[in-house]
Amino acid sequence: MGFQFKVVSSMEKVFASASDVQELESKALSCLKGEIVSFQIAYYWDGQRRASGYFDVISPLKDAVNVREVKLVPCEYPCHMNRDDGYLAEVPGLYPDLLADIGEFGFPLVSGQWRTLWVDVEIAPDMAPGIYPVKVQLKTREELLGEAEVELEVLNAVLPKLPVPHTEWFHSDCLANYYNVEVFSEEYWRIVEEFVKTAVKFKCNMLLTPVFTPPLDTGIGGERRTVQLVDVTVNDDGTYTFVFSKFQRWVKMALRCGIEYIEISHLFSQWGAVAAPKVMAVKDGVYQRIFGWETKASGPEYSDFLHQFLIALKEQLEELGIQKKTYFHISDEPTMDHLESYRSALNVVKEDLKDYFIMDALSNYEFYQQGMVKQPVCGLDHIQPFLVEENRPEKLWGYYCTAQALNVSNRFIVLPGARTRILGTQMYKYRLDGFLHWGYNFYNSEYSRYPINPYQCTDCVGAFPSGDPFLVYPGADGKPEDSIRLMLMGEAMTDFCAMKALEDLAGRDAVMACIEENAVVELETYPQDSAWLQRMRERINQTIKMYTSK
Repeated sequence: MGFQFKVVSSMEKVFASASDVQELESKALSCLKGEIVSFQIAYYWDGQRRASGYFDVISPLKDAVNVREVKLVPCEYPCHMNRDDGYLAEVPGLYPDLLADIGEFGFPLVSGQWRTLWVDVEIAPDMAPGIYPVKVQLKTREELLGEAEVELEVLNAVLPKLPVPHTEWFHSDCLANYYNVEVFSEEYWRIVEEFVKTAVKFKCNMLLTPVFTPPLDTGIGGERRTVQLVDVTVNDDGTYTFVFSKFQRWVKMALRCGIEYIEISHLFSQWGAVAAPKVMAVKDGVYQRIFGWETKASGPEYSDFLHQFLIALKEQLEELGIQKKTYFHISDEPTMDHLESYRSALNVVKEDLKDYFIMDALSNYEFYQQGMVKQPVCGLDHIQPFLVEENRPEKLWGYYCTAQALNVSNRFIVLPGARTRILGTQMYKYRLDGFLHWGYNFYNSEYSRYPINPYQCTDCVGAFPSGDPFLVYPGADGKPEDSIRLMLMGEAMTDFCAMKALEDLAGRDAVMACIEENAVVELETYPQDSAWLQRMRERINQTIKMYTSK
């Protein structure tokens, strides 16, 4: 029997059939207090049959160390036909993504395959600065196989919080479907909170809040499971009564978990703002749908309803003290074809929301010039016109999804990890004021025609590149299981936070010098290897150390 292993970067994705596993360039790592530091142990087993491996952690930081198995997941649609040369795979297969706890039966030693262990070190904000060894012993029941070791230097500086909003659209209907629980049951609330806590841990600080069932990724004429937080009653005189107890519970739960910003679900349908979202109400004693695809967005009935609703909602936002950190949407990703329908929809709520933030995904600069979207959220491959100084909005966000498949950062399963993590650096360089993605936990087919099992389907049934629809898997007991991509998104935002920490100490020029030392970092041209990103972050850290060790 034989065994070999390598300590590798968290940005590496080690395929079972790997022929050249890139070892970590330096096993001397550094971090700020309050940071999660990750690395991997890639191992190859050439025994004649499967066996089980076990581990021990030997470190003063032992209680802060978590070791998990990197599991392979099915990717039937790994990438679009229209793609660049930077993908790790182009054909369907089993690829590393899911991070699973290691149970009593150990981790698998699979004959003739490379596999990996994921190691996290979660540094407390009050950790004493210093250098700490972290050793992971790998063994079978009978023998020691090897020892993987790194040295982690904890600097005398605390990682600041993320200075801009970051939202990963939260789909609570998918949780109710997967776990087979009733919406708004106590079990539903418990599960939702578990998933929110995980989002916050990895620097998602804004939460999509379904005042009505979000009209997102829903086929025209179809509908998603009702998760409407606001109870509505239609009165005999044409007015409406609103009860916000569920909404209040949602917001208080979010704030308790560490969410800072509340994102109100879209007030009009996706793809053009031509219709109302699904709105449920008690009418004539019957709970029923009173608005939906058949309702004209700017028609008098829905306009009157929205006016009454927004007056009542704003009172709640003020009572909860979140009116300055609440964002609204009109409709997702309008184009010039939707100019008039979007304008009509906006005019319905413009006066009621004049003192609130309104943002929408918008990649067409000509549309932005119409002056209707004050805070555009731009696809990274269409953002360049918005970055020109004389064109730039007061606030400019970025996003990517299935369509951003060429050259720019993204987080598909078969993209290199460095291409996901570079996002934080790009956000800093281009001073982006927020980031949005549509899929934290979308477990439906395209257009939400039916639910899927994300452990078996990672691509919405061939609709989007694997990994685009979700960052977390629905684990046992209503608790999410992480993915490599969730960790990388956390690292991207952590890099951004560290850059802001250095900026506060030494100014923006010092940060840019660390970023662009012997490299070009643009939105479509940037280093795509993990070693460069590791070195760049180390330059940030060591410059922080220079200022904080005096």
